[in-house]
Amino acid sequence: MLKGKKILLGVTGSIAAYKAAFLVRLLVKEGAEVKVLMTNSAKDFITPLTLSVLSKNPVLSEFTNGEKGEWNNHVELGLWADLFLIAPASANTIAKMANGICDSLLLAVYLSARCPVYVAPAMDVDMLKHKATTDNLERIASFGNFIIDPADGELASGLTGEGRMEEPEKILAFLNGAKETPQPLRKKKVLITAGPTYEKIDAVRFIGNRSSGKMGFALAEAFARDGADVTLVTGPTSLITHNHAIKKISVESADEMYSACMKLFDDADITVMSAAVGDYKPEHVANGKIKKKEDELSLKLVKTKDILAELGERKKKKQVLVGFALETDNENANAKEKLGKKNLDFIVLNSLNNEGAGFTYDTNKITIIDKQNIMKEFALKPKSEVAKDIVKAVTDLINKQK
Repeated sequence: MLKGKKILLGVTGSIAAYKAAFLVRLLVKEGAEVKVLMTNSAKDFITPLTLSVLSKNPVLSEFTNGEKGEWNNHVELGLWADLFLIAPASANTIAKMANGICDSLLLAVYLSARCPVYVAPAMDVDMLKHKATTDNLERIASFGNFIIDPADGELASGLTGEGRMEEPEKILAFLNGAKETPQPLRKKKVLITAGPTYEKIDAVRFIGNRSSGKMGFALAEAFARDGADVTLVTGPTSLITHNHAIKKISVESADEMYSACMKLFDDADITVMSAAVGDYKPEHVANGKIKKKEDELSLKLVKTKDILAELGERKKKKQVLVGFALETDNENANAKEKLGKKNLDFIVLNSLNNEGAGFTYDTNKITIIDKQNIMKEFALKPKSEVAKDIVKAVTDLINKQK
């Protein structure tokens, strides 16, 4: 499965760096074109010359080639690769990956890469089990990177336990298996909305809501991991996307979100409307800042455009449209009414009465209701896991339509 693939191998400062020679040899024998990136500390364990001879390509570790005055273009390297394997990945490099630190060519290429990234940790057992490392591994996995778990055995320190970089043959098998893993939504165009909308009152004030956008961003990452071409239209939020395949469009008001959705919807195979769009906006927006003069201030509010309802009217036969319902009373009845009224394929219900669900939380508890009013309840989970449940429901629906 690796034949003809362009593979970047990142080697960091670990005694396991000697295994990189075997890895390069195996990858080349598979028919892959291999280029090696090294951190400076990796050179203490294995020479660049060894890896250059085996890969038949120059080994790169600096941003520039001082002798020739040439730039080693990290962006081009990231775009060149079909797959980026970092093996061994030291605790130091993993920490930098988790926090966006970019102090080496290897890390600059990592931040620029659009291909799948595989990470094979190598370190002493206590370093691996330290909460800082476990948190960092969880964080880089949440970015869509794949972790090749280290093996259990004798370590360079003399201790025995987890931390040995997996053997090159098993890493190769992992990569071959990963390449064979289907991406069920490959080439599907997905439109997702996220976050709140802000409706201006004057130059400094607005009407908004408490939506954090976390659910919508988690959905964007989950769809992208399954191979979809994702466009995320988001209201004001401090969140960022981690998968380079996600196209993000930032908007502020309900009208701006409406315009973006109308432009994108007809080309979308799947649309998931998780944004908390404001239902009302001020009829008139004051010029400048309203001064505090009277004891009372009255605002006349008018309805915003119902984006979901209009998309439901425009929906074509093979398009999938999913809505969200955040309720406090008569949850099931209100969600079912919205499902039918807005021509949705299914609706995701969550209730503010459930502890740990709704705005601002990192967790959510949902119920999915389909057109046949079949309800499937899920336990309270991190929003990243909830997103996977929703993506699976969409994938199952598409498979039934085939």
